[in-house]
Amino acid sequence: MDELDQALGAVGPRLRALRKQRNTTLADLAAETGISVSTLSRLESGDRKPTLELLLPLAKAYAVTLDEMVGAPPTGDPRIHLRPVQRHGMTMLPLTRRAGGIQAFKLIIPAGSGNRPHEPQTHEGYDWMYVLTGRLRIILGEHDFILEPGEAAEFDTRTPHWFGAVGPEPVEILSLFGTQGERVHLRARPKTAS
Repeated sequence: MDELDQALGAVGPRLRALRKQRNTTLADLAAETGISVSTLSRLESGDRKPTLELLLPLAKAYAVTLDEMVGAPPTGDPRIHLRPVQRHGMTMLPLTRRAGGIQAFKLIIPAGSGNRPHEPQTHEGYDWMYVLTGRLRIILGEHDFILEPGEAAEFDTRTPHWFGAVGPEPVEILSLFGTQGERVHLRARPKTAS
């Protein structure tokens, strides 16, 4: 039981560190998770024992695994094994682990998904997509584009958007997603005059 008590005792400081790293308030976190401010405060201070019911929405809000939140025992293996997630028919592999800020993902979208009926979505945020392989159909508002390997798109996700693979092969893309107002800035050398 000592190991369990020790692991649970370390959750509070981890929760506080994640919230500070994300630069959010207890009130904002309460609004996002549905957990009261007083309960969140007691969790962070160690006055409330963490339960699965409380940790699941917090893990989702911070975009971390439960293992990371409760401090799974170290194995000595320095490699990071991020787990793929299946969502909306695509495979999402997180490439970053930090909460808040710009998040990076590799997305694998199944072949033919760009020909299916679609329902554009909107949400807070800003997205940058780079096509690695395949052909990506992306609908942004009234615009309908096909992106080839090596092409990129960036957009405010409050614009109605939808994307899928066209052609006989799946599409692999890199996606950088940030909070509203946070954009990816590209720098290129200016062309020299001939």
